[in-house]
Amino acid sequence: MPEPKPDVSALSFEEALAELEQIVRGLENGQQKLADAIDAYERGAALRRHCEAKLTEAEARVAAIVQNADGSLSTRPLE
Repeated sequence: MPEPKPDVSALSFEEALAELEQIVRGLENGQQKLADAIDAYERGAALRRHCEAKLTEAEARVAAIVQNADGSLSTRPLE
Protein backbone atom coordinates (compact mmCIF):
# COMPACT_ATOMS: atom_id res chain seq x y z
CA MET A 1 0.00 0.00 0.00
CA PRO A 2 1.50 3.38 -1.00
CA GLU A 3 2.48 5.87 1.68
CA PRO A 4 -0.18 8.60 2.13
CA LYS A 5 0.69 11.93 0.57
CA PRO A 6 1.09 14.91 2.92
CA ASP A 7 -1.66 17.49 3.05
CA VAL A 8 -1.14 19.98 0.22
CA SER A 9 -1.46 22.97 2.57
CA ALA A 10 1.51 21.70 4.61
CA LEU A 11 3.87 21.72 1.61
CA SER A 12 6.33 24.46 0.77
CA PHE A 13 6.14 26.00 -2.69
CA GLU A 14 9.17 23.99 -3.79
CA GLU A 15 7.78 20.69 -2.46
CA ALA A 16 4.40 21.29 -4.11
CA LEU A 17 5.99 22.25 -7.42
CA ALA A 18 8.24 19.17 -7.42
CA GLU A 19 5.28 16.89 -6.74
CA LEU A 20 3.22 18.65 -9.42
CA GLU A 21 6.01 18.13 -11.96
CA GLN A 22 6.14 14.45 -11.02
CA ILE A 23 2.37 14.13 -11.51
CA VAL A 24 2.56 15.83 -14.92
CA ARG A 25 5.31 13.44 -16.03
CA GLY A 26 3.20 10.48 -14.87
CA LEU A 27 0.11 11.70 -16.67
CA GLU A 28 2.07 12.39 -19.86
CA ASN A 29 3.45 8.85 -19.69
CA GLY A 30 -0.09 7.52 -20.01
CA GLN A 31 0.69 4.25 -18.24
CA GLN A 32 -1.58 4.77 -15.20
CA LYS A 33 -4.92 3.14 -14.66
CA LEU A 34 -7.79 5.53 -15.27
CA ALA A 35 -8.75 5.79 -11.59
CA ASP A 36 -5.12 6.50 -10.63
CA ALA A 37 -4.82 9.12 -13.37
CA ILE A 38 -7.98 10.86 -12.14
CA ASP A 39 -6.67 10.85 -8.55
CA ALA A 40 -3.33 12.22 -9.76
CA TYR A 41 -5.08 14.94 -11.78
CA GLU A 42 -7.14 15.98 -8.74
CA ARG A 43 -4.02 16.13 -6.55
CA GLY A 44 -2.24 18.07 -9.31
CA ALA A 45 -5.04 20.62 -9.44
CA ALA A 46 -4.82 21.10 -5.66
CA LEU A 47 -1.04 21.47 -5.90
CA ARG A 48 -1.40 24.05 -8.68
CA ARG A 49 -3.82 26.12 -6.59
CA HIS A 50 -1.46 25.87 -3.61
CA CYS A 51 1.51 27.04 -5.71
CA GLU A 52 -0.49 29.95 -7.11
CA ALA A 53 -1.49 31.02 -3.58
CA LYS A 54 2.13 30.81 -2.40
CA LEU A 55 3.26 32.93 -5.36
CA THR A 56 0.55 35.52 -4.71
CA GLU A 57 1.62 35.68 -1.07
CA ALA A 58 5.29 36.12 -2.07
CA GLU A 59 4.40 38.85 -4.58
CA ALA A 60 2.47 40.73 -1.89
CA ARG A 61 5.42 40.50 0.48
CA VAL A 62 7.81 41.81 -2.18
CA ALA A 63 5.39 44.60 -3.07
CA ALA A 64 5.31 45.59 0.60
CA ILE A 65 9.01 46.47 0.50
CA VAL A 66 9.33 50.19 -0.19
CA GLN A 67 12.31 52.41 -0.70
CA ASN A 68 12.47 55.44 1.58
CA ALA A 69 13.61 58.87 0.39
CA ASP A 70 17.06 58.28 1.94
CA GLY A 71 17.47 55.08 -0.07
CA SER A 72 16.90 52.69 2.82
CA LEU A 73 14.37 49.92 2.52
CA SER A 74 11.46 49.31 4.81
CA THR A 75 8.22 47.40 4.69
CA ARG A 76 4.64 48.51 4.79
CA PRO A 77 1.77 46.49 6.19
CA LEU A 78 0.13 44.05 3.78
CA GLU A 79 -3.41 44.96 2.82
